[in-house]
This record gives sequence, structure tokens and C-alpha cells, in this order.
Amino acid sequence: MRKPFHLTALLLLNFSACSCIVHAQAPVPDSPMIEQKADSMLKKLSLEEKIDLIGGVDGMYIRSEEAAGFPRLKMSDGPYGVRTWGPDTAYAAGIGLAATWDPQLAQRMGVAIGQDARARGVHFLLGPGVNIYRAPMGGRNFEYFGEDPFLAAHIAVPYIEGVQSQGVIATVKHFAANNQEYDRHNVSSDMDERTLREIYLPAFEAAVKVAHVGAVMNSYNLLNGVHATQNCHLNNDILKKDWGFDGILMSDWVATYDAVGAANCGLDLEMPSGAFMNRKNLLPAIKDGRVSEATIDDKVRRIFRTSLRFGFLDRDQTDLSIPYDNPSGRAVALDEARESITLLKNDGNLLPLESGKIKTLAVIGPDAWPAVPGAGGSSQVEPYSAISIMSGLTNDQGSGIKVLYTRGIPTTKELFQRTHFGTDQSMTSSSDPFWEDWFGKPTVKVETFDNPNFSGIPTVTQVKHIDSWGAHEFTPPGQGKHSIRYTADYLPHKTGDYLVVAAGNWGDSWKLMVDGRQVLEQPHREGQAPQSTKLFLTAGKPVHIQFDYIPDGNHVLAGVGILAVDDLVSPEAKKIAAMSDAALVSVGFDPSTESEGMDRTFALPWGQDELIEAIASVNKNTIVAITGGGGVDMRRWIDKVPALLHNWYPGEEGGQALAEIVYGKRSPEGHLPASFERSWEDNPTHDSYYAPPVPQGQTPHVRYSEGVFLGYRYYTSRNRKPLFPFGFGLSYTTFSFSNLQVSPSQASSEGKITVSFDVTNTGQREGADVAQLYVGDPSAKVERPIKELKGFEKVRLNPGETKHISLSLDHRALAYWDTKSNDWRVDPGEFKVYVGDSSENTPLSTSFDVTK
Repeated sequence: MRKPFHLTALLLLNFSACSCIVHAQAPVPDSPMIEQKADSMLKKLSLEEKIDLIGGVDGMYIRSEEAAGFPRLKMSDGPYGVRTWGPDTAYAAGIGLAATWDPQLAQRMGVAIGQDARARGVHFLLGPGVNIYRAPMGGRNFEYFGEDPFLAAHIAVPYIEGVQSQGVIATVKHFAANNQEYDRHNVSSDMDERTLREIYLPAFEAAVKVAHVGAVMNSYNLLNGVHATQNCHLNNDILKKDWGFDGILMSDWVATYDAVGAANCGLDLEMPSGAFMNRKNLLPAIKDGRVSEATIDDKVRRIFRTSLRFGFLDRDQTDLSIPYDNPSGRAVALDEARESITLLKNDGNLLPLESGKIKTLAVIGPDAWPAVPGAGGSSQVEPYSAISIMSGLTNDQGSGIKVLYTRGIPTTKELFQRTHFGTDQSMTSSSDPFWEDWFGKPTVKVETFDNPNFSGIPTVTQVKHIDSWGAHEFTPPGQGKHSIRYTADYLPHKTGDYLVVAAGNWGDSWKLMVDGRQVLEQPHREGQAPQSTKLFLTAGKPVHIQFDYIPDGNHVLAGVGILAVDDLVSPEAKKIAAMSDAALVSVGFDPSTESEGMDRTFALPWGQDELIEAIASVNKNTIVAITGGGGVDMRRWIDKVPALLHNWYPGEEGGQALAEIVYGKRSPEGHLPASFERSWEDNPTHDSYYAPPVPQGQTPHVRYSEGVFLGYRYYTSRNRKPLFPFGFGLSYTTFSFSNLQVSPSQASSEGKITVSFDVTNTGQREGADVAQLYVGDPSAKVERPIKELKGFEKVRLNPGETKHISLSLDHRALAYWDTKSNDWRVDPGEFKVYVGDSSENTPLSTSFDVTK
């Protein structure tokens, strides 16, 4: 039986679905009839067949069991598009959806994705992801809903309800504490129970108790030393007992590590196959009593029960009446992009651009074209079409502004192909790549060894460039390992700083030496992006390059490039920037630099800081637009540019939405779902985000030393100032807050407290703001953050319009997790209320008392 869950402000939200929801396909509550049917089906299976059923088949399916009348069930990667079965609408990534602070929009997105799934016959959507943004390098931050569990829960619940209203099971993931992608199969997230319950579990809890999610997916990592898929405390004690979850707990793909541990500790379905939970391992364990048959029965019963609740035995899951490229989905994607793009700086009101003042706009940068709707990994969707930033700004005929475009810096592949090695470069001095390739001579020695140790007698060949690199999501490991050593000389043509870039693919490992000194290294691990460093080189003085490369797969996918920093930015970029009235520099990440399976850098990818500085130096009206899953290091240029936009990963309509905002057709609405630090050293997780080195074969442990003081909880409590605070976002208009009231001023901890206030648009145009309610507990018996988000509402107001807002606080809004009683506790005493539109801007405050 599900336990009641009082999640503040969820009670205030209207979760009734939009008119497009087909209610007859929504899941029905569990009932004696469903339980009887599940038991009847279960009795028709042998023990062997039951074991077979709890292991997936063919990559993305639960197998059928004809004897029980159970159909084959289909899954799809997500969560921001149904990506496994061909092209689909590319919606805004999770961090962008969170930046909208709009639960109704999250529900519309869920409905749209649910319809996309039905069009493709999909039973399970593998999303949403609700892990917490702990540090900007987290490789899947872009999939999640930011640093605050309250905000994450209020986006996740309507999303799940929207998906499941269409007769599709949502799968909330990754349970739990999967807050980094680096070494994700081996690392242990170590934290106390209070931190786990207050920060990393509430969004999962809301998904189970409020949204009644049909499936939960375990994560790869260990939690306090035990893999999530065999963690009894996480899966049995918390998920199934405390929260009353009666759905399906599945593994992430290849995230199971022990058959008996997984079977006994709550895992119901191993994906993509029964590599561990199979007949070979479980039949002997059942025979000798290590696993009970009742445990297996419970897993199968959960699969049957959930399928019956969703009607999978009563209908064809494929709905041929829904278009594959659904116009209603594109409309949702456009609204997401419009509401998520966040204006962080606008000195002198440069934005919006006025056609009377701005005649020509230079659009420059690696993310301006082609479109970058999302990042890499299992969430990456191939849209039928996507609007790039350059195209959106160019195609807006009503602006009257002429758009000039150039990329500005070479691609990684171009850098590798243009780097000529050898000390005689007289025939390759032309800047034309055609003539470089025509006249270039092989000057790179390639030694290929038939082992991974660079030992024995190699096969020797020569090439002109080290440029076989390609950004691939995944390549399977090769059967026979080999190693390749590239050696060459490089002759600098000028004295100064040079950028050195090297790259491999997925699990490849490599080392780059310059004159015998190692300058870059990539150890063998899951996932990687190109690395770079700077070296000071002297004109006419050759340096010796050695690149030792061990491919993980059967393909050679590596590259090395060298370029003078002064030559990074193309002359065309500087010229069109100088001749334009304003310049927009589109920088950030893409699927090759931010992806599942690897952590990204805090710094922008190579060459982008130099590009921003170069354009800002010739055009005082420079706008920077960042594409990415979170904060980046902006120290080199933030004070040199007047305007800054964060696009997140906006989905396929991002280019049009950005154009509407830049040209002033819409006011920006996004607010940060995570704090942006000025430097990585300012982040509270700086000293403990990565695990200390351990001997090979041992478990690396990441200690969550910041406890509950994560993100804005740390900055506000420790009186530290981030670059941009949580909840922050500028508009083209202004807002004021007034008339704060709390009723009653003295209440019991079990009563409801109403906080009301007014929001007024004090500017000259229509706009939206996010009213945020924070609560502090200065009299608590444990140390608590100064303020924590406990309510919010997005408001759209015309000039001069005022809206009265009322938000409620309940027991859970006031409570902390008490490790002694193993329950939520409210200490009597004074509580403080703060109201405003960011964690740092809370102009209204008052207090109230709580009695026993």
C-alpha cells in the first residue's frame, strides 16, 4: 500500500492533464482483480521460465511468455525524446526543462513524449533522470533537473504523470547518487543517511509516492560501498518498504554485478539480458537456500502487475493515428526552448537588439551551426529537423537585421588534418588545405605492435597527419589488443604559445610526449573528449612528438594537432565582427564533449575562450550564448562582454527561440536550476568530488563531505557569493515583491502554514518571473542551511500588473531527517521565511513560530 506523501506545493498544482490525454490508456490503481490475474499468470510458469523473465532480451525488451499470455514489451532510451527507434522530436534536455520552473510545461512534455512512444509501440520510456547536479563537470547533469531536490521533484512528478497518462511506463533513474560519470561502474558515493534522504532521494520519493511511477532504474555506482543493484538498504528498506513501491526495479544496462546479491536486494529485472540473474546462477542458489523461490515470484509478479495496470495485455501498444513527426510535440519543444533560455547578463540593456540601431549582426562560434539540440549518450535524439542558432537568427525576416556567419575556429578534425609534421615545411606553407594535402609528404612514423605494451618488432608505416579521430558514442572492445606509436618532429613557424590537442575514442588510452616530457594523458576508462594544453615554442626550433596510443576497439580513432594560439581565431571572424554592429558568439559543448560515460571539463572546450576574447576586443556589443549542461569557467572574459545567455541544450527548436529572445519578440524567462560558481575552487564539492587514488582493483570512494550544504545551501549559509546564484534569471522587464504575510504566525508542526505575497511587473513590457519561497530553521537542534527552497510559482504579468500568490508549508517543508529516530523531525521554535526571485535576492522576509 502506498503511504501518503506531503510534498509542499504539489498539493497546489493542478495535475489534471491537458485535453490531448487519452484517459482510458492511463494506468489504473492496483486492485484485488489485478493481483489475482498476476497470480494466475505466475502459476502457469515453471521456475526456469520465471528466471528467464527477469532478464531482458534483444537489448530493449522484456521477453514474452506464451504460457502466461504475456506479450513482449518494448523499451526506448530517453528521456528527452524516444531515441532508440529512429528519428523523433528532440525536446529540451532536463536541465533546460528545470530552468523553465514550469511544472505545467513539464507535464505537456511528458504527454508529448508519451504520444511519441505510443506511435512507436514503446511500453517503457527510460526516463526521467532525477539525479542531483553536484558539480559542473558531471557528465549527465544536462539530463537532470538541477541542484535542488524540491525543484527536481516538482518537475519530475508532472513529467511522469504526462508520460504515464498516455499508457507508457516512465522509468525514473538513476537510483541513486549517480552524480558523476567518471568511472561510474566502480566508484562509491559515500554519504550519511541525512544527506541521502534530504538531497539525493526526494525526487525519487516524489516520483514513487506522488506520480506513482511504474518503474525505477538502479544506477551503476556503489552507494556506501555496495553496488546500487544489490544494495538492500536502498532497494528493499527505502524504495519498497518505506515508500511502498510496487512497480518494477530494473538495472541500468550492464549494471548488475552479482546474481544472489541482486536477487535478494530488490532488483526485479536485469537489463539488457540476464547476464547474472539467469538459470545457471539462480537455480543452484535456490536449491541451496541462498535465494528463495518466493523472491523470484515477487519479481515476476511485479512485472505482471505493472503490465496489467497499464493495459498492455488488452491492446496494441502502437497507435498508428499519432504522427511520427508530431506537430504538437514540436510546439512543446519550442515552448521549452523559449522558457528555458536564461539571460545572465545584460549591461546597458544591449538585449534585445533594436533593428533601428543594429543593422548587421555577426554570428560566430562552433555551436552556432549546425544545431546542437542535445548532448551525447543514451539521451541523444536524432530530430527530423533542427533549427540552429545561425539559422534562427538569419531566418527571422521581421528583425530587419542582416546576419553574417563564420565558425571562427577550426573543428577538432580540421585541426588534426591541418597539422603538418616534419622540419621541411617549404612545400606546405600555403594556407589552402587543398595544396597542403597535395604537396604534403608523409613525415609521421607509425609503429604498430601486435600487443598493448609497445614491445617486440612493430610494423612500420608513414602518414602525413595524425588525424584518424572521430567522435563516436561507443565502440565495442576489440578482440586482440594492439598499440601504436606515432613519432614526428614539429617545426614552429613563430615564437609564442601553441595549443596542443590530442584525442582518442571511448575506452582508448594514450599519452602525448613533447621532447620526452609527457604533456597530456588519457587512461583507459569509459568515455573521453579531446584534451588540450598550451606550450611555449620557439620559431625554427623543432620539437619531437611521441604519441603512444592503445585503441580499445578494432578501429584506430586518434588524432594530434598543434596550432599557434595567435592563429586559432580565423581572420574572417575578426573581420566580420569588426564590421558588424553587434556580435553573438555561440560557444559551449556538444555530444563529443559532454556526454554520458564521461565527465566534462569546467573550462570551455579548446579555443573557445580565445574566440570570445578576440571578438570582444573588436566589437563592444558582444553577446555570448553558451550551450551546455551547467556552469563553465567564465573568468577570462565575463567582464569583457556586456551580454550573456545560457541556452542549456534547447532541443530542436532552440535556434528559433533564441532568435525571438535576441530580437525582442519574447522576454527571456529562464532561471538557473543550479548555482554557477566563479571558479571551481569556490564549489563546496571541490575537495571531494573525485575519489582519492586507490590501487587497481579496489573501490574508489567519493566522500560527500559537504553533506546537505550543496549548491546554494552552501553559498547562503557560508556567506560566499557565486558568480550567478541559484534561481537567478534576468528579464526585459522588472519585478517587485511586497505584502508578505504568514498565517498563522504560530502553528503546530502538523498544521498547514500559508505564505502569501504580491508580485508586480514594474517595467514597460510583459514578462515572467519565478517567485521563490525559502525557509530557514535557526533554532533546529542540528545545523541546517540558512535557507532551503520550499515553494515557487512562475508568474506572467503585463506592465503594471500585480498577482497575489499563496503557497503552503506543511510538516515535511519544515522537517529534517533525524538519524536517531530514522524519520522526519521538526524542532519547535522560530522559522524564517524568505521570498524573492533567486537564492540571493529575497527582499521579503519574516518569521513564525512552531510549537510541538
